[in-house]
Amino acid sequence: MASTVTSRTGSRPGYGQLLRTRGAWTFLVPGFAARQPFAMLTISIVLLVQHTTGSYGAAGAAAAVTGVSMALFAPYSGRLADRHGQRAVLIPGVLMHSLSGLTFTALALGHAPLWALFVAAVPTGASVPQIGPMVRARWGVKLQDSPLMTTAAAFESVTDELTFVFGPLLATALCTTVNPAAGLVTEAGLTLAGGLIFAAQKGTQPTATADGHARVEHVSALRVPGVRVLIMTFLGIGSVFGGMQVSLAAFTESIGEPGLNGVLYGTFAAGNMLSGLVCGAVAWKVAPQRRLLVGYAALALTASALWTAHSVLLLAALGLLVGMCIAPALITGYTLVEGLVPAGARTEAFTWLTGAVALGQAAAVTVAGQLEDRLWGGAGFLVPMAGTVLALGALIALRSRLTTRPRSRTVARGVGHRVPVAVD
Repeated sequence: MASTVTSRTGSRPGYGQLLRTRGAWTFLVPGFAARQPFAMLTISIVLLVQHTTGSYGAAGAAAAVTGVSMALFAPYSGRLADRHGQRAVLIPGVLMHSLSGLTFTALALGHAPLWALFVAAVPTGASVPQIGPMVRARWGVKLQDSPLMTTAAAFESVTDELTFVFGPLLATALCTTVNPAAGLVTEAGLTLAGGLIFAAQKGTQPTATADGHARVEHVSALRVPGVRVLIMTFLGIGSVFGGMQVSLAAFTESIGEPGLNGVLYGTFAAGNMLSGLVCGAVAWKVAPQRRLLVGYAALALTASALWTAHSVLLLAALGLLVGMCIAPALITGYTLVEGLVPAGARTEAFTWLTGAVALGQAAAVTVAGQLEDRLWGGAGFLVPMAGTVLALGALIALRSRLTTRPRSRTVARGVGHRVPVAVD
């Protein structure tokens, strides 16, 4: 954890040292390219379906089915990757995702009934490649017992948010200036190309555990109490992403400037990215459990103010603040996984957290879409407030479960033999 790192090294390892890790660039560059489409998926679906149906409620529901499907299947994908290798999961996954995305696009353009879009959305979400968790697992292989693990966590959060700066901007630009379907078509193509290139980097993927490893290494990450607490907190984070996407789209549409949607969402993501950079550069002396509590309280406070914004500038400023509060919570949550979960189940643990964000986002786009259709403009911003406040309450009540157990007790409890692999 952060305090241990500081005491062992005397100073915080930096990004320069992290990026000099041998072999890191072989998975960082294709990993960045492969996860870029994920930031385009939800907003592309929302803009396409809203264009063809005229309803933000229908658009949010279609995007929600995709998110729920991803949330349900992502942990299974992570478990398969732990046991059989990332390449074996990625190649069929990106092929299915691209085909499903194009099918969804064709149905939407053909004005198919909403139930048909829901059916097509299921495989589209289920096959979303889990590039972020896979990159984090590869860092774990490279940084065994290294003080660089929290720096890697921050770096990955920044990388994720960088994709959410460019992804929504690109998707919005394509959907509003080229064709409403251009965002989703581009997402499918980039997923296929980036995913196959990433899968080709066999030398850095974690060793599969299917052959002859101890039985305890295959225990599901979901059985770890701390992981279940983190899932609840990440559900709240997902409610921010989903509520912001629908509500910002509705707000910019209401003022006759739909092109500002990507700019406003990019400002929100930029705040996340900037705070992630700072979080990775600070030599933390506060325990990660406490950092998570404080950071999440700040997130709930700022998210609760979103619904009061009635101008572009105020909404941009509040979005920036909300974004700045998300990265510390994400980084700390991913960092806690290293101390809570055995090495053989960490890709699965990361996908549970990623899936929780997707599930929270799915619920948020559904509810926010209905609120925007039926209540006043900006009512969708109530969703991030409710999601983060509820998650904060659960985090406070269950914070003791985030305490990292001693390694000897971890083995004794059957959670798995703790190989000291640094994960973000």
